[in-house]
Amino acid sequence: MLDQGLNIFFFVFHSALILFNLLGWTWRKTRRANLVLLLLTVFSWFVLGIWYGFGYCPCTDWHWQVRYRMGYMDMSPSYLVFLIRTFTGLEAGKGLVDVFAVLLLLGALAASVATNVRDLFRQRQATHPEAP
Repeated sequence: MLDQGLNIFFFVFHSALILFNLLGWTWRKTRRANLVLLLLTVFSWFVLGIWYGFGYCPCTDWHWQVRYRMGYMDMSPSYLVFLIRTFTGLEAGKGLVDVFAVLLLLGALAASVATNVRDLFRQRQATHPEAP
């Protein structure tokens, strides 16, 4: 019973986390949190990925542990492949999904850095209008 609840929790939480990574920079109030989450994601994928494999995500790891205890033995090679299969029934290739994931992550990171820097300059201009 607990694992069923955890399975649903991870499905909703992890999917929301992915959406926040991609779109959190669009709202001024969430930009800093979005930048922090994106940097943690980059760290997880590329630094922890040295030891656990490219694209490592603790949420996926924990979710797969729950699903394994529930008797699911055919875990996808990545959470995004799992989501694509779940929502569309299609079996997407991990390589192609990884390429799109990295491109979208880098695009979201660039947008987040740009909007956070812009907000910082605007805030500085508002508090010190004489500064260049």
